[in-house]
Order: sequence, then structure tokens, then C-alpha cells
Amino acid sequence: MVRPGGLVVAATINRFAGLHDTMRSGAYFEPANRLATSACVADGILRPASEQNLFTTAYFHLPAEVPVEFAAAGLEPRGQYGLEGAAWLLGVEERLDDPEQRALVLAALRAAESEPSLLGVSGHLLTSGTR
Repeated sequence: MVRPGGLVVAATINRFAGLHDTMRSGAYFEPANRLATSACVADGILRPASEQNLFTTAYFHLPAEVPVEFAAAGLEPRGQYGLEGAAWLLGVEERLDDPEQRALVLAALRAAESEPSLLGVSGHLLTSGTR
């Protein structure tokens, strides 16, 4: 239940998160992982490659799909935000320990967090809307 004018926020996993993550970790170069990753990019359904896989069966959204789902549910989409942006792919973890560098990383991420052409780079998205 959401009162009229109330805020709704949904967190989703980006369709390309698995591709980016497996490329970054090197798992993409294992044939079974590459097949599962490529299938997920094609249809959004993550099917674990093996029993040892630490993630579950899930649906990964394209960024543009979520506002359409909001509208279908009677919500007015208000914005989308990439949670990690490109930073998770660039190895900036050590910079987060330093307050000054962390501030610079966060400022850079904020500058691009809602740019539609960059939403697919972030592993996770927040989409907001109102009733």
C-alpha cells in the first residue's frame, strides 16, 4: 500500500552486471560461466552454471524496463540511479579508505548516476516513483 503521492523505490540488478562482474573476476573465461553469462545478457534470466555457483536463479533488468514496470503498476517514474556507476569496474576500492579521495570518487559518481546512457554500467539500480 502506498498513499497517493507516496514514494516507491525499487532496487534491481542490471542486465549487464554478470557480464561485467565475470569479466572483472576472470570467471567469464570459463566456458560454463561464459555460456550462462551470455544467456543472461540475451534474455535477463540468470541460470547458475553449476551447483558451486554462489548466486541464485534471478531476472536481471535492462535499465529501461523498470520505469515501464512502474507505469504498468500505476506509478509515475521519477528517476533512476546507478548505485556503483562505473567505479566498481575501475578498482577504486583503496581510494574509499581515504576521506578526501572517497569524496572525489563519490562526486564523480554523482555526476553520472542518472545519465541514461551510463545506467547499464552500474551493477545495481534504484528506480523511484510516486503513486
